[in-house]
Amino acid sequence: MKLSENTSISALTTMRLGGNARYTVDIETLADLTEAYEFARAKNLPTYILGGGSNVVGTDADFNGLVMLNRLTGIEVISEQSDEITLCVGSGEDLDTLVDYAVQRGWCGIEALAAIPGTVGGAIMQNAGAYGQEIAQVLLGVDVYDTAFAKFVHLPTADLKLCYRSSIFNSMEAGSAKGRYFITAATLRLHKCEIQGNLYGSLQAHLSEQGITDRQPQTICDAVNTIRALKLPDSRTTASSGSFFKNITVDESQVESLRQRYPGIPIYMIGNCWEVASGWLVEQAGLKGQLLNGMRVSEKAALILINESARNYDDLAAAREAIVAAVKEQFGFTLEQEPEEL
Repeated sequence: MKLSENTSISALTTMRLGGNARYTVDIETLADLTEAYEFARAKNLPTYILGGGSNVVGTDADFNGLVMLNRLTGIEVISEQSDEITLCVGSGEDLDTLVDYAVQRGWCGIEALAAIPGTVGGAIMQNAGAYGQEIAQVLLGVDVYDTAFAKFVHLPTADLKLCYRSSIFNSMEAGSAKGRYFITAATLRLHKCEIQGNLYGSLQAHLSEQGITDRQPQTICDAVNTIRALKLPDSRTTASSGSFFKNITVDESQVESLRQRYPGIPIYMIGNCWEVASGWLVEQAGLKGQLLNGMRVSEKAALILINESARNYDDLAAAREAIVAAVKEQFGFTLEQEPEEL
């Protein structure tokens, strides 16, 4: 077990903010995992699971506990039939690596998730999605370590309560299991086909502009990579946590009236939810490109906040509240932060 002391949380998260973690440990094997929890129990320490740090914002406070860095990797084909493939994937595997692995083999189901930073475990925790696809659509279940009983178990997808950016792993609602489980691996089912149905608006627009009608996984993946490269900062070189606000979910009964009231408002059916694109709301509120307390609202995509010169978490919080207030005043919607806080 690789244990370190007093590690800067800002160095572990892509927004580059945060205090220190008393202890951090690399979880590379299941033995590391059980040993880490035994260490935490012996010292009566809280624990926090961290993958790539792209969907977590550090506060200024130190974390007097154990941050468990998920390094459980690997992709294994469990079964392959004429039209589908079942995979077992380590939860610490980079999501984009998994997407590349799949599309190179012509497997459909996660190609639109290309270039999303973070790990497979993190993607499951928040039911990551983009351009009309969500991890829930291909997930069969997860292997987890259950800290309540100190044992490894399997949870089927039906037990995970996956919905828009939410699951039992991060929800604070009744029935949540936040903090109880460490996801160790995921079982996914992909197919040998092209993406079906109507494509997400900006994805279809890009394909149409390029005269592309092919819907093969590699084609869709390449298109998504191109779109994201034009809009989103590279978290390896730019301090950002990607999409900072969740999209607004609305009832189907509201859709037509919103379209009439705000011509051009982007509303899409994603999974079972109708969503309003929050980036459009921020842009329409006149904040695109603005610098607020050291946080830049991206000029390319208004859903992105870039840490240019924020001194601390309070600067981020002030920028966030200014954006939330502006959108609330103009549209009546209350934006919700997507990244967790550590």
